[in-house]
Amino acid sequence: MEQLKHECGVAMIRLLKPLEYYKEKYGTYAYALNKLYLLMEKQHNRGQEGAGVGVVKLHALPGHEYVFRERALGTGAIQDIFSVIRPQVDAALCADPTSREVEEEVPFLGEIYMGHLRYSTTGKKGITYVHPFLRRNNWRSRNLLMCGNFNMTNVEDMFNSVVQKGQHPRIYSDTIVLLEQLGYALDHEHSRIYRQLRDTLDEPRLTMEIEDRIDVARMLKGAAGSWDGGFVMCGATGSGDMFALRDSHGIRPAYYYHDDEIVVLASERPVIQTVLNVRKSQIEELTPGSALIVTKRGEFKIVDILSEDTNQRCSFERIYFSRGSDADIYQERKALGRNLVPRLMEMLHDELDHTVFSFIPNTAEVAFRGMIDGLEAELDRLKTDSILQAAADGDLSRENLENIMAHKLRVEKVAIKDIKLRTFIAEGESRNELAAHVYDVTYGLIDNHRDTLVVIDDSIVRGTTLRQSIISMLDRLAPRRIIVVSSSPQVRYPDYYGIDMSRLSEFIAFRAAVELIKETGRDALLREVYERCLRQEHITDPAKLENCVKAIYEPFTDEQISAKIAAMLTPPSTGAKVDILYQSIEGLHKAVPTSPGDWYFSGDYPTPGGIRLVNKAYINYFEGNPTRR
Repeated sequence: MEQLKHECGVAMIRLLKPLEYYKEKYGTYAYALNKLYLLMEKQHNRGQEGAGVGVVKLHALPGHEYVFRERALGTGAIQDIFSVIRPQVDAALCADPTSREVEEEVPFLGEIYMGHLRYSTTGKKGITYVHPFLRRNNWRSRNLLMCGNFNMTNVEDMFNSVVQKGQHPRIYSDTIVLLEQLGYALDHEHSRIYRQLRDTLDEPRLTMEIEDRIDVARMLKGAAGSWDGGFVMCGATGSGDMFALRDSHGIRPAYYYHDDEIVVLASERPVIQTVLNVRKSQIEELTPGSALIVTKRGEFKIVDILSEDTNQRCSFERIYFSRGSDADIYQERKALGRNLVPRLMEMLHDELDHTVFSFIPNTAEVAFRGMIDGLEAELDRLKTDSILQAAADGDLSRENLENIMAHKLRVEKVAIKDIKLRTFIAEGESRNELAAHVYDVTYGLIDNHRDTLVVIDDSIVRGTTLRQSIISMLDRLAPRRIIVVSSSPQVRYPDYYGIDMSRLSEFIAFRAAVELIKETGRDALLREVYERCLRQEHITDPAKLENCVKAIYEPFTDEQISAKIAAMLTPPSTGAKVDILYQSIEGLHKAVPTSPGDWYFSGDYPTPGGIRLVNKAYINYFEGNPTRR
């Protein structure tokens, strides 16, 4: 019901044949450019604040551009970018150039392609922060084009390290620091080879040998060892080396496909399946801690850079962020819905005849289908029990049997979003009143003041939309009771590895726990946690770090916090009784066994940087500091 800003999306393509090959086989020199467009559009859900494209030509002549870049802001950024690129390509191809002229001169047609979809993870906006980033140099092998799906938790340490090396970054941001670190490592690798060959080779042979001998794996090891965070870092040099490096915990997703024509990497598997028309079994997941590397000569390899650590693949990817068209994700989301059924049946007291089931928003539909599957199985069980009981009572008449079999689940579409309605023109209470009408409700489905209405959502984080519009909207249908079901557990902690989740004070679960602390006379606990967090700031041994914020939740059960959340999110004028049912962490792991990363639910951060930042967030909260971290 409330939008979470997604992790970013990346797409990379490396052509392994001459451009003429693709013209002859696929009818266009723009084969890879077309595929990049599709890879980006199919991942549009991952970034709607901006987008960028980068292309490297390996055969451009001196005096001609060989690294091309185009970026744009806004939800229409992909279209905006290609509306700029396409006319340039079409105009050049209209002159009927030879294949050699295409390779040497036509803009945005090259061998390496990079696409990026951006959501801001640090609140910094504007074209300056849109990927890909470009580090220029007169030597092709020192040019670096970079984009990524990442967020680092130790930016200050990284920045200081860069400055201590003598560099002078123009902007303080994790992207700039990463570009400078990778650029420094690339320069170092360049210099290493230069020192080896300078006494035996003359220019231009020396430069060409340096380009051929650049060791991308060595470069990445030199730069990435100090990184703390979640990332898929993509890059290409002006001389033709390409790479994508994934963090050692696998927090950020990355998949790839390769054959003798092409190498493709993207943030989501079904995107590659669809765009290249290949089977799921042909697509590989990039191993955490490893880099996909394609050399200037087109040699493909997977190299261990950081070593694989404990599996902390992001479970929110599976619940919400990735497209549900992935075969595994689809089944996992259905399982999330099914896992809620036993506890939901307890809340309903097995009373299904007077319950209507629905979902809001559309992203929750797959979990809803799983929930309905589980409820239908429960209804079949109830029917079977009734039949067996009727048989035992000697009353298994046709009429009685038909009455038993007539019981059906009441599954309805109770809310439809009016996409034409916009509320940005209003402020304050006026905006809230308008927001309450963003959805149209379907009248006549609810037996007034008798039926229970169950709606499932994929997450309840801040609760703002529930309180300001959804509950009031559903209450207009006059149900006796409203049960809001979340297919994810209570989001209690910020995510410092990429998802744009807000300050502690904005999490409804955190606010509910604080309210319970105050109501039960435990106010001293708030200061105690603050003092513990302050002491943590001086700890240098990562093994001794602890998430002190966990203590805020420890005095209460999940059910107590859920009940408090329901009370806080129910508008005073609501006629129905409102309850909230969250997924359990156990249910999450049962449904999504391959992606156990759950720090936003459990507080178990996979890196020291996450622990430091959550403690800092509590210090900011207690001191009334509005700083995000």
